[in-house]
Amino acid sequence: MLSPKLALATLLGSAIACVSPQTDSSGPERDDSGRPLPIQRDFQRIVSLAPSTTELLFDLGAGIKIVGRTRWADYPPQIAEIASVGDGLSPNVELIVAARPDLVVFYASPSNETAITRLEALDIATVSLRTDKLADLARAAHVLGRLTETEAMADTLVAELSLQLAQIDAVGQEEWHPSVLILAWDNPPIVIGSESFLSEIVELAGGRNVFGDSDRPSLTTSIEAIAQRNPDIVLVASDSGVPAWAGRPEWQSVASVRERRFVIVAGSEFNRPSFRAPGAVRHLRAALSEWRQ
Repeated sequence: MLSPKLALATLLGSAIACVSPQTDSSGPERDDSGRPLPIQRDFQRIVSLAPSTTELLFDLGAGIKIVGRTRWADYPPQIAEIASVGDGLSPNVELIVAARPDLVVFYASPSNETAITRLEALDIATVSLRTDKLADLARAAHVLGRLTETEAMADTLVAELSLQLAQIDAVGQEEWHPSVLILAWDNPPIVIGSESFLSEIVELAGGRNVFGDSDRPSLTTSIEAIAQRNPDIVLVASDSGVPAWAGRPEWQSVASVRERRFVIVAGSEFNRPSFRAPGAVRHLRAALSEWRQ
C-alpha cells in the first residue's frame, strides 16, 4: 500500500527535480507533451484548459491573469467570474484566440495536439501538463510558478503539502486497512485503478483499493468480478447519498452493497490533485474508520 511517507518522498523528489531545468541531449526543459517550455516568463493573459491547473494558478496568486477557463472548472468560487471557452480536450480554438491569451495551459493529451499546433502558428505560447496524481501537482506548481514569476509561492505550497502529509502519517496507520471498491459508474461497472488520484488518497487514508492491482486510471469490469473481490466498503462520489442502483437485484451479490457499507464523498477535492488533498485524506480516513468492526 502506498504510504504517506512514500507519497511525501515522491513529492519532494519531484519538487527538487523541478527547481532545476530538466534537460537532456536534445535541448531545454520540456513539458509533459515533450515540447520545450516557453522561454518567456511572467505571462499576463492565460487560458487554462484543465480545472486542476486553473485552481493551481489561483493558489499561486496568478488567478488574476486567467482570461479563459473550461466549463468544468468549479474552484475557487471566483472562477465563475472568468469566461468559459468550452471544453478542455479538443477545445474550440476560435474561442481561445478571442480571449487574446499570451499563454494557453493544456492538459497533456494527444487530443489537444491539433489545437496546440494551430495556436503556436499564431505565436501563442502553450504548455501541456499532466495533473493526474500528487507528484504531478508538485511539478506543475513549479512549471507554472516559473511562467508566472511565482516560484517562491510554488515552493511554499509544495513544502506545506509535504508537511501536511507528514503530519497525517505521524498520526499513525490504523491496523485495519479496509478494501475499498472505488466505483465510477454502475452499468457497466467502471472502477478506479491504481493510476488515479482517487485511488491515491484512498491509500493515503489507510484504505486499500480493491482494484489497485490494475495499473490503469479506470477499467470496466463485472458485478461478478467485484463480488469475488468482496470489498469491505464501496466508495462513491455523489451529491445525493446512497445511489439508486444499490437497490437493484444484481448488485445484492456484493456484500458491501447489500449491507449498505458505503462512503459517499462530494466535492472536487476528491476528483483532482490540488493543495486541498490533505483535507480530503483526513475526511476519507475518518469516514473509513466509521466502518471499522
